[in-house]
Amino acid sequence: MAAPAAAALPCPILLAVCWVVAAAAAAGAKILPSPSNLNYSFIHICTLKWTWNPPENISSSCNLEYSSDIIINGVPEDRREWSKNQFRVTDVHLNEEMHLRVRSECKNDNTSEPSPWVETSLLPKGIPGTAAVDLSCVWHNLEYMACAWRPGEKANSDTNYTLFYWFDGLENPKKCSNSSVDQGIFECIFSLTFPKVTSTYPAISILISDDSEEIRPVCASKNPTTLVKPATPTQLTVSKTNDRIDVKWSESETFPKSCLHYEVKLSNGDLDIGQIIECEMNSVSIPGVDPNSKYTFKVRAKPKRVCYNSDFHSDWSEEKSIGEKRGSTIYFVLIITIPLIVAVSTVILLVYLKRLKILILPPIPDPREILKRMFGEQSEDSQSSAKDDPMNAFDRLIIEEEIHSLILTETSESTKSEKETRETLLYQ
Repeated sequence: MAAPAAAALPCPILLAVCWVVAAAAAAGAKILPSPSNLNYSFIHICTLKWTWNPPENISSSCNLEYSSDIIINGVPEDRREWSKNQFRVTDVHLNEEMHLRVRSECKNDNTSEPSPWVETSLLPKGIPGTAAVDLSCVWHNLEYMACAWRPGEKANSDTNYTLFYWFDGLENPKKCSNSSVDQGIFECIFSLTFPKVTSTYPAISILISDDSEEIRPVCASKNPTTLVKPATPTQLTVSKTNDRIDVKWSESETFPKSCLHYEVKLSNGDLDIGQIIECEMNSVSIPGVDPNSKYTFKVRAKPKRVCYNSDFHSDWSEEKSIGEKRGSTIYFVLIITIPLIVAVSTVILLVYLKRLKILILPPIPDPREILKRMFGEQSEDSQSSAKDDPMNAFDRLIIEEEIHSLILTETSESTKSEKETRETLLYQ
């Protein structure tokens, strides 16, 4: 993309130029003419090249150089450069207001003053607050790079960000197609490999944008050597020989030789508290171990500073244990028996104390309880009788009829005998 011609200087800059010219004229110093025709263009997605023409009428005795500077949102970036070249290549800030300026200087010449600044501007597109934020990338095992970011606070919920990347060696920028969104966090993964013999790695230019013109694009340049994270060591094996334990694990096939070192965590009992053993190779031997103790190991890898300037380390491998913990059976028995003994002793003590209390302080009978029991027993007897009457009603009825018949029979016979006796006495 070609830029327009050099933009007009703002009023403050014009005033400064006039002041410099007046001061230099008063001092009798010669002011150099400024470069001309300052332009910029994109050579890649996030790389900007700006060029200018040399000033005219420069003395042959002048050791001419150009001082170039970048201003972001009105603040100098403190990346001023001096060069004889008539161009400069730099990273671009698409989500911020960017000013590029250049001037002429005669090095080691006290008779001339630097020329006024020539400046051009690169203004951002899109709505402020819609650009992706918190971009972070990790280069996993020198095989692929995973980048994650959050949407801008003013971006719509349906914003579909797209990541493009480029580095020196690619003919054209590439689009990252393996993207996903999880709980508002965007992530994209793309393959990134270089030959093992490579000693230097190019910077990775990353552009995150959207098809909509309302979303402000953002650029970032990443040094891959600072983002290296090795893969988790695998095939961890632990063996014991006499009083020595040998630990071994698989070696990474993607890293150059001697570019990784390892940390082995040895735990004896509590897994949260262990000893860290550092080693350069993919194996370690630990002498003088206790044959009656249990040991647990896990390993992680870290890049060496001589190869990669990265602070990342791999995840811990799965744990491997060897040996038996001393007195594990005794500990198990104690854990079971001690609470049981305490519980039984507590019950016996409570029962004993209760009986002892009864012997020393017998309970005093409550008269109300005695009366309640007496009336309660009588009520129960009457209720019991009432319950029995219906059950034996038929039998009692038969017995009562027999008794009544007997009484009637005996009564009639005695009456007849008395009557006969009276008649006999009367006739006599």
